[in-house]
Amino acid sequence: MATTPMRFLSLLLLGGFSITAFAAKPVPDNLEPLPPPAFSAGPDEYAGDEPEVSIIRQTEQTVEEYRVGGKLYMIKVTPKHGKPYYLVDDMGDGKFSRQESLDSGLRVPRWVIRKF
Repeated sequence: MATTPMRFLSLLLLGGFSITAFAAKPVPDNLEPLPPPAFSAGPDEYAGDEPEVSIIRQTEQTVEEYRVGGKLYMIKVTPKHGKPYYLVDDMGDGKFSRQESLDSGLRVPRWVIRKF
């Protein structure tokens, strides 16, 4: 029975410590706003990052050529009958290798850490 007053006293003491730990510190009066960033990118500055796509329709297939900065890096070929495939320049040397899909097969483990 003597433990109940001790528990209450320890709870009161820990509560007092937690209040002082979370107390707001006063804000100094001499604060100044931060200067604007030196480089501010507008929407027009990123316009060149999007790929240019040229679509060529032929009788037996459709060819889509993807370019960035004028350089061809990927070709998607969609046959009239069958599954589409890709020709990708992985090294940037102009040699294209065939891929059945853009999925590389690499599976990185993912865990949910926090939901917002």
